[in-house]
Amino acid sequence: MRQANAEVYVTAGVVLMPQRILERIGQQTDLMMAVGIIGLIGMMLIPLPSVLLDILLTMNLTLALGILLVSMYITEPLEFSVFPSVLLVATLYRLALNISSTRLILLHAHAGKVIEAFGKFVVGGDLIVGLIIFLILIVIQFVVITNGSQRVAEVAARFTLDEMPGKQMAIDADLNAGLITEQQAKQRRRRIEQEADFYGAMDGATKFVRGDAIAGLIIVAVNLIGGLIIGMLRMGLPVGEAVQRYCLLTVGDGLVSQLPALLISTATGLVVTRAASETNLGRDVASQMLTQPRAVLIAAGVVLAMGLVPGLPKFSFFLIGGLAGLVGYYLLRKPAAAHRGEEEEEGQPGPEAAESFEELIHTDRLGIELGYGLLGLADAAAGGKLPGVIKGVRRQAAERWGLLLPPVRIRDNLKLPPNQYIIRLKGVQIGQGEVQPRRMMAMKTRADAPPLEGLAATDPVFGLEAWWIEPRMRAIAEARGYTVVEPSTVIATHLSEIINAHTAELLSRQDVHDLIERLRDTEPAVVNDLIPDLASVGEVQQVLRALLAERIPIKDLSSILEALADGMRMTQQLDQAIELVRMHLGRTICGQYTDEENTLHVLTLSPQVEEQIQSSVTEAAGGTICAPPPEFVQELVRQLHEGMQQLAAMGHEPVVLTAPQVRRYVRALVGQELPTLAVLSHAEIVADVRVKNIATITVPALQAVAA
Repeated sequence: MRQANAEVYVTAGVVLMPQRILERIGQQTDLMMAVGIIGLIGMMLIPLPSVLLDILLTMNLTLALGILLVSMYITEPLEFSVFPSVLLVATLYRLALNISSTRLILLHAHAGKVIEAFGKFVVGGDLIVGLIIFLILIVIQFVVITNGSQRVAEVAARFTLDEMPGKQMAIDADLNAGLITEQQAKQRRRRIEQEADFYGAMDGATKFVRGDAIAGLIIVAVNLIGGLIIGMLRMGLPVGEAVQRYCLLTVGDGLVSQLPALLISTATGLVVTRAASETNLGRDVASQMLTQPRAVLIAAGVVLAMGLVPGLPKFSFFLIGGLAGLVGYYLLRKPAAAHRGEEEEEGQPGPEAAESFEELIHTDRLGIELGYGLLGLADAAAGGKLPGVIKGVRRQAAERWGLLLPPVRIRDNLKLPPNQYIIRLKGVQIGQGEVQPRRMMAMKTRADAPPLEGLAATDPVFGLEAWWIEPRMRAIAEARGYTVVEPSTVIATHLSEIINAHTAELLSRQDVHDLIERLRDTEPAVVNDLIPDLASVGEVQQVLRALLAERIPIKDLSSILEALADGMRMTQQLDQAIELVRMHLGRTICGQYTDEENTLHVLTLSPQVEEQIQSSVTEAAGGTICAPPPEFVQELVRQLHEGMQQLAAMGHEPVVLTAPQVRRYVRALVGQELPTLAVLSHAEIVADVRVKNIATITVPALQAVAA
């Protein structure tokens, strides 16, 4: 048993040994490449034995075949982005072999079996035939393939560089439209840079192929002349024998060098002419050339007709024509959707179905749906400005609120009227409007502004009286006191107002995690002091959402986390900790509502109103709640609304100032009815801000309500 086990281990070791050797070699490819290139230089200086030269020549032919086959199997040029460097190394390798073979031919009149076989067997030992074949190979490589490849590479490089700005703009448009993520955008930009680098390198690499063809011609000419001189003058051989000994070897050397060169030139042409595809070259050629069976049948009919012409060989024409006819008939009878039908029968959905399913279950946080008449606004390539304007909205929101908004997905919705759009928040419709894509909206901002010639409308954002006018009337409308905007701006402004009103809902837990990790890189002590000992990421999200809900930016995240850490040490109630954070952000809060003279114009609540609110606070399972009588709340909302109108008439932001202990309860009571009313506490007012009370809310019905 032990002997059997030993035999198994030995056998396994023998089987695995080559694999391990290959793995070890694969780990040292950089060292092997460096040693190989140095070896190429050594080949030009150090004489090689003929046996080693045969091996290296065979390796050269194998390398050329491998490069050609790789170029055929790639689906797009960037899959073989190392090709320019490989082309340079292969050219250098081939020239080193030429030098080594030339040295052996001129010194010893012998250069190994491979060159001798090409000189005798391939061309039948005929010098004239060999030279003609060699010259034909040079012409094919130099005039046809190399020149064409060089021209294609030049044009591709120029076009790639010219298209870079447009491709970058298209990536930005897709990113702003929510079609791709930030990571995908980075990958696409990197791919564009790689394409530019690749085609620029290929433009220069084709010069290697051109120079190699010229060098091959010169080397053969020098070898012919040098071989005849050495054979006749130094060796004293007759002319015929010198030609037989040296010139045939030279022709064989030229052929054995130019055959790999021709293969690599062909590979160069295939790479630079290869367009991006889903399959390799062979499948592309078959699928694209055989998609028109009628063309194949017509070609077969023409070839069969030529076979009937007297004097032409009927066998070859009838054979090829018949085969082409069978292929065309097979293609014509083949169902176009056979493969798709088999996949459906097997219950395996295609990629379209899978993509549709992914779209069905995915919900975007922000999205805009357009009627088919507005799709041109979203096409950046056709001049649509909506993606660019939305990008500006996202940037503005980031600067204002301190968070990066999610991409806005723009989609078509054929169920909508042609010129209507819908804005969705987490898949739920939250706004809609209608715009005229070929007109401009003129909004009436002055009461005495005269009517305009156009389509009467209402601004979907602010409800202002407006007209849809022709673009040529813009100057006239502006002179009459109208504000004129483009359709894309109308949609983007509507989106901006929705973002400002629902910023708290857009802040996800992942967003908070990313913000915290970004802050951790610069101020780790602030983050580590709070998380995870005092608060979790979820609790930080609740605090940030509470601030955003009352339109307080979270750009100063460091100060917010510092204040939250201090607050959580003082109380375990998150609501109370939020109030402490607000006190810490007093200067930021006051700065949003003070005027040029650093004065805060406010409404205040009478002591009786604040006392009524305080007395209505009760303990609940999740903390404290305030539940005063409904009549009291209605009267409070009505008076605050009147006070807001008074402040607005004076040009001031609506603010109500309360005692710190009732601030959050006042906000909870009136926030739903008066979402734009800022509720501040006395503790949030910084020392250098002056407060001017415009009105005091007394709620006259208080006594009746209390009774």
